[in-house]
Amino acid sequence: MSGSNASTAQDNALVELLSDLPVADELAARFAEAGHRLYLVGGSVRDALLGRSSGGDFDLDFTTDARPEQIQRLLSGWADGLWDTGIAFGTVGATKHGRTVEITTFRADSYDGVTRNPEVTFGDTVEGDLVRRDFTVNAMAFDVAARELIDPTGGREALAAMVLDTPATPQQSFGDDPLRMLRAARFVSQIGFTPADRVVEAMTAMAGELERITPERVQQELSKLLCGAHPRRGVELFESTGLAAVVLPELPAMRLEIDEHHQHKDVFDHSLVVLQQAIDLEDEDNSPDLVLRLAALLHDIGKPGTRRFESGGGVSFHHHEVLGAKMVRKRLRALRYSKEVVEEVAQLVYLHLRFHGYGNGEWTDSAVRRYATDAGPLLSRLHKLVRADCTTRNKRKANALQRTYDGLEERIDRLAAEEDLRRVRPDLDGNEIMRLLGLPPGPQVGRAWKFLKELRLDRGPLDRDEAEVELLAWARAEGIGSVGSQAAAGAAWASGGAAAEGVPEGADSAGAPEVE
Repeated sequence: MSGSNASTAQDNALVELLSDLPVADELAARFAEAGHRLYLVGGSVRDALLGRSSGGDFDLDFTTDARPEQIQRLLSGWADGLWDTGIAFGTVGATKHGRTVEITTFRADSYDGVTRNPEVTFGDTVEGDLVRRDFTVNAMAFDVAARELIDPTGGREALAAMVLDTPATPQQSFGDDPLRMLRAARFVSQIGFTPADRVVEAMTAMAGELERITPERVQQELSKLLCGAHPRRGVELFESTGLAAVVLPELPAMRLEIDEHHQHKDVFDHSLVVLQQAIDLEDEDNSPDLVLRLAALLHDIGKPGTRRFESGGGVSFHHHEVLGAKMVRKRLRALRYSKEVVEEVAQLVYLHLRFHGYGNGEWTDSAVRRYATDAGPLLSRLHKLVRADCTTRNKRKANALQRTYDGLEERIDRLAAEEDLRRVRPDLDGNEIMRLLGLPPGPQVGRAWKFLKELRLDRGPLDRDEAEVELLAWARAEGIGSVGSQAAAGAAWASGGAAAEGVPEGADSAGAPEVE
C-alpha cells in the first residue's frame, strides 16, 4: 500500500472509530457552540491508526482550549455523572450513555527535575499540548468536528515504521518524567515497537532517575509490561538498559549464573524462555495471567544465592526454590503488589521444583495428594509453570519429561475423582477431637487436628472407627489428654459452643485450623 493510500486508510479508521462514538460528536458540537475546539487524544487515536481494536469499552480522552471551569459548565446538564477530582491538573471527568470521558485543558507544564509532578500550566494550542507528551506515537490528536488529524511530531510516520521516539530529546522527556523510560519498555511489550537508538541510549544513561518514582507507579508499569503481547522484548529492554537493576535487581543478577543443565547462556535467558512457554500455555479465553508470568520470570531468582561449585566440576543450586520464594516475597512487597499476588507467586516459586522428585512415577498416592493439596487453588498454574520450566534442547528428554508429567496429572485427576483433593480435611473435626480426648480448645487440639490431616494425606479417607483408633493411639504416645480425667472439660466446651474462649483465630467451630 502506498504512503498516501495508507494515510487515507488510517484517517478512515479514525472516522469509523468516531462513527461508533456518538458521545464524541455530541461533545464536539457542544464545545463548538461555545466557541471551543475538542480533540480526541491518547491510545484510542494511536490504536485506530494502527488498526488495533480497542475492544469498544475503552475510556475516551479529550483535550480542549476550554479552561477547567468552562469544561464543567459545558458538561453540566449533559453528562449523566460528573467529577472533578483531577481539576487541579485541568481534567474533568464525566459519564454519558455508559461511556466514561475525561477532558483536559491544553497543558504546557514544567518539571522540577526532582519528582515527576509537574507545575501545571495551561496552554493555548493543541500543538503545544502534544509536543510535551511522552512519545511521538502518543502525540497525535484528532479534531472531532473537522475530522482532521493533528500530528506535529511525526507520530504517523513513527507508527508506520513501528519506532518509539520522543517528541523532544529523550534526555528532556525522561528528565521531566523518568517513568516514561519504563513506559517505553511497556510499549515495546504491548505493541511491539522498536525504540529509537537515542531513546535506548538515554534510558541506559538515565536509568538511575527511576529511583524518583514511587513503587506503586513502577509496579503498575511492570505489570502492564508483563501482560503485553511481547513481554520478552519488553523485559529484555528493561534489563539491558539498567532499569531492572534499579527496581528489580534480582533480574539482572541472574545474568551471572549458568543454569545447571548448561544448555542456556545464563539463568536470565532460561527464565525468558520459561516466561514465553508459560504464556503459550495460558488459557486462550482468559486475560494474561500476571501471577503465572511473574512466577515464570522469577522462579529461579534464588540461584545466585545458592550456587555452589562441586568438586567434580559441576554447579549446584540446592534449595534455590526456598530462597527464591523468600526473595519474591521481599521484592514484590517492596513493589506494593497485593498480598494475594505476593503469596501466590511465592508459593509457585517454592513448589516449582517439587515435581523433579517424581522420577518415573515412584511417588506414592500420599505424595501425589500432598503435591496437589500444597498447590491448592494454584494447581493449574503450577502445572503450566512446571511444564514451561522444561527448556532442554534434547527433544527426547523433553518429551520424556512431558510424558512423565502427563502421568502425574492423570494420577491427580484419578485421586481427585475418588476424593475431594481441593478440601482435604481430617476425618474427625475439632469438636470430635475434643470429645474423644477430653480437651478444651487450644494448641493441643490444633496438634491433633494436624496429625489427622497428615494421616488423611498419607492413607486417604479413613472410616470413623479407624480415625478414632489412630487419634487415641497418637494421643497416648504424645501424652496428650486423658479421656477420663478431662471429660468434664470437654463437656463444658461442647455446651459452650464456638463462642467459648480459646478458639484459635482462623479456626473452624471446633478450634482446629481450617487449612494448614
